Amino acid sequence: MSTDAGTGADAGADGPGAEGRTDAGDFYRDNQQRLRQGAQVMGDVGGNLTVINGAPLDETVADLIVPPRLREGPYPAADVRARLRAFVEPPTFRQCRKVLDSHILVLRAGSGTGASTAAFALLAERYGTDGITGIDPPDDLSRWRPAERRGYLLQGLSPAAAASLGEVVLTGLAEQLRLSGAHLVVTVRSETKLRVDTVPWQVVHLPPPPVEVASKRLKTMPDADELTTEQSAEALGHLDSPDFAEYLRAHPLPQDGIEVAEGLRDLVVSGKPAASVLDDLRAGSITAARKALAEASDRADRLSLMAAISLLSQQDRTVLEKFSAVLRPHIEERGGPAPDASGLPEPVDTRRPATERSRTGRDLLGPSFEERLEAVGAHQLPLRFGSAQRYPVQPVAFSGRHRSDALLRCLWLDYEGMADLMWRALREVPHHSGIELAAGQAIGKVLAHATGPDTLRQLHPFAISDRRWQRRLVAYALGEMVQYPALTSAIREQLRQWSRAVPIALRCTVAETCAGSYGLARPAAALKLLDSVLNGPDEKLQDSLRASVSFALSTLLSEDANHALVLDRLREWQGAAPGTQHHAIAVHFIEGVSSSTFPRPGAPGERRVRLADLLTDHPQRAFDLVVTALNDPATHEAMAKGLSQIESDPAQRRRTAFPGFLSALSGTARTNRGVLRFVLRRHRVRTVSTAEGFAS
Repeated sequence: MSTDAGTGADAGADGPGAEGRTDAGDFYRDNQQRLRQGAQVMGDVGGNLTVINGAPLDETVADLIVPPRLREGPYPAADVRARLRAFVEPPTFRQCRKVLDSHILVLRAGSGTGASTAAFALLAERYGTDGITGIDPPDDLSRWRPAERRGYLLQGLSPAAAASLGEVVLTGLAEQLRLSGAHLVVTVRSETKLRVDTVPWQVVHLPPPPVEVASKRLKTMPDADELTTEQSAEALGHLDSPDFAEYLRAHPLPQDGIEVAEGLRDLVVSGKPAASVLDDLRAGSITAARKALAEASDRADRLSLMAAISLLSQQDRTVLEKFSAVLRPHIEERGGPAPDASGLPEPVDTRRPATERSRTGRDLLGPSFEERLEAVGAHQLPLRFGSAQRYPVQPVAFSGRHRSDALLRCLWLDYEGMADLMWRALREVPHHSGIELAAGQAIGKVLAHATGPDTLRQLHPFAISDRRWQRRLVAYALGEMVQYPALTSAIREQLRQWSRAVPIALRCTVAETCAGSYGLARPAAALKLLDSVLNGPDEKLQDSLRASVSFALSTLLSEDANHALVLDRLREWQGAAPGTQHHAIAVHFIEGVSSSTFPRPGAPGERRVRLADLLTDHPQRAFDLVVTALNDPATHEAMAKGLSQIESDPAQRRRTAFPGFLSALSGTARTNRGVLRFVLRRHRVRTVSTAEGFAS
């Protein structure tokens, strides 16, 4: 993960907001050099200089990978265990077990009722936490077939899939599942219409009582080292109080119970009063957000600060102040001049002494930042220090849980033009590493509740931007939105269109999206998108596109389950015609793993892979990749050098079982000219070395 290098993340002549400054190049007009990569420093350097390869010094961005909640493919066992940590059997659980004996269960449920958690629990009972595979919602379920003996989970049906689902389809699918020893659970939104003949497979899900969910969560906190046994008992005592019981009666969803448990955890750890926990919980509702916005509707300073904290929650106070300062005049323009102001400056009486003139009764300072935070229900969090930052960060957040989400959702969707103003402010504010992550996730959560064709269109100006942080923001937003099944089809189609676009920036945005939740959730689909991204009309592979695709591949390689897919695709690209972008990426990968790592040190990457890793973990696929690379003149030297380095390192030689690998490789030399060339050269080198040894 990349973070700011020092405090100058937004400095530089090419940085955002640089208009009106003197270009640094003007001072060195006759003394310049052009560099494709890296950095050139003129003059003396005092202290440390941190250079991020491939990124402007003012655009160090967040490369954090957010794990997906929905997946197409196997769910990690740890992920499933975390989901089931506070699971309480719902009233319909026994009925679900009985219906699932037919190998298919269609679970109808309202939003937020915990149906997905119940589905995980049902499948984990039969196959364990490591035996569940997610399915990407198809439009025709009759074409899907189980691949192995596992539990399969399909979250959300499209209208087309729901319309095609009937008794004939379900009966045939149940037989396929029975033959494979597999079971399938399909969760369906309660408002989705299903055919009458599907009733035998349906169960209407009822959520468990939230108080039981809260109790279960609190009882498991000592095992997770979140609370001591004594603190857990104290929190459970608060849970039994009338105030919390009344709150949970009015908030009947399982998530409400989890949030109460987390609030009580904070209460017993920090000693906060119980009333403040309930106030924080209530402040996160849509009703409370609308009330707060109505009360501040005539105060541009408060609205701009509320928008800043909602969009950039947990960011440093200076970042929020800058964004608020940029947004405030736009909001003021929206409302026009105040009715009691002439718009003219107050006349100055030059006959009065300066000291007397200053005592006009006007507040020339205005409220302090702390006072402004208090007025909007926010506060500063304790100082923190990032692992790669040399300065402290003072995060700011609202007091109420989910207050940021609720306020931003109301501002963005309920008030005409406010979304455009916030996009405008984002373009104008000086960039600071981390805002693309905070804003991207916040916007993604909001757009998950939006409707109409503009839901995805409003992302286009940032998706086509030349600035990587803006493209990264779109990637985070799409990664959040795709966790909602109703949007999966629209996002898939949008990414498909962008992957075939002429502008490189749009294709970079697709690759950046694959380097995150979307790619990890749908690895096969991500590789198809990357294949399409590399089909562009460009004469050569641009550095920005190479970096984005490399980052996406490294993200996919961060999970072992994806290695086979990625290596097979890379071998396919290695066989593409020289000069194509597919071949160029394959060459880039081979050169990286052979000489050091892929991605290269300094480039964005979730997992760095070496040739020795591939030979150890995936011997057959690595063998095929080595043969292809040795046969390719563009990668022969790099691969030969990489193999020689492994052979000369005793630890890597043992780890990769290199003698056996070399023997198998030599066996293919007759039919592979590149392998034959490597074997003969290695033989000559060893013969010369032996002869020199005898001579000495």
